[in-house]
This record gives sequence, C-alpha cells and structure tokens, in this order.
Amino acid sequence: MAMGILVLIVLFFALIAWVVSVYNGLVTLRNRFKNAFAQIDVQLKRRYDLIPNLVETVKGYMKFEQETLQQVIAARNSASAAAKVAAADPSDAAAVQKLAAAESALGAGLGRLFALAEAYPDLKANQNMLQLQEELTSTENKVAFARQAYNDAVTGYNTAREKFPGSLIANNFGFKEAALLQIDNPAEREAPRISFT
Repeated sequence: MAMGILVLIVLFFALIAWVVSVYNGLVTLRNRFKNAFAQIDVQLKRRYDLIPNLVETVKGYMKFEQETLQQVIAARNSASAAAKVAAADPSDAAAVQKLAAAESALGAGLGRLFALAEAYPDLKANQNMLQLQEELTSTENKVAFARQAYNDAVTGYNTAREKFPGSLIANNFGFKEAALLQIDNPAEREAPRISFT
C-alpha cells in the first residue's frame, strides 16, 4: 500500500515537472519570436526615418510628381503605424498581417518613386540621393534577414505548440498561434530597385 502511494506521488511530481518543462519551453520559444520581431522593428524604424529624407531630396527635382511623393509618405505613415501595433504584440496574427500589407504598399510606392527618379539625370547624380540609396539598400537587406529570423522563430514556436503533447499545455495556458511576416505579392518580395548609376 505504501509503495503504491509512493509510486503515485512520484508520478504526480513527474507530471508536474513535465508540465512545467513544456510550459517553460513554450515561453522560451515565444520570447524568441518576440525578440526576432523586435529586430525587424528596429530596421523598419530606420527605413521609415530614411523615407522623409528621400522625399525631401527628390522633391525639388520631381516637381510634377507630387502625387507619387504624397503616396509614398502616406504608405510610410501607414506602415509605421502598423509596425507600432504589431510591435506591441507580435503574437497578434491580425496585426502582423496588417503590417505585411502595409509593407507591400510601401514597397510598391518606393518602386514607383525610384522608377520615376530614373528620368531625372541631375537627381541620379545628387550625392544626397546616392547616400540615401546606399542606406536604403543596406536597410532593405537587414529587414530581409530580420524577417527570415523572425519567420524561423515563429515556425519553431508554432511547431512546438502544435505537437502533441505540447498542444495540451499550449491550449490550456493561452499560447496562441503566431503569424509569419510574409509579403503576399511575389513581385514585391524583392527590395525596391534603387540603382541610379
């Protein structure tokens, strides 16, 4: 009888240890993808800060393209607002999807802007423009790497929360599915082409 009670006590504590271990593993994975999103957020903020400088640089050269410039600023503001919402809770799938859509629109706007800028030879030779081109290219590459790291972290987290028996813990303790940061239009997956040479 005493041996049976001892076995039950050991099994109970083993079960508690297993639950704690799975729970802590899910917390670790959730924190990893949140940290990975924070890295994206840093690069996006850098890019959002560069865009007004870019618009100011091209404004004097592109007097007849004010609508395009306004669209780029509006897309930048929309993407910046979406990034703030997503950064507040990277596990909110809807917020991450809104950010992806806003980033798609911003990428399209920048693409149009750079295509129009090709028609202005003085602008292509402007040192400010060349420096901004270099910084934007570098930032776009950093955003792409940070997005890949985030998506890898989200995949690891989602896999752990969906696998049995971890799914039992995830469902009972509120570990919700995280969304990948994907750009829907394959043509917009590439960084905007910004070559002025």
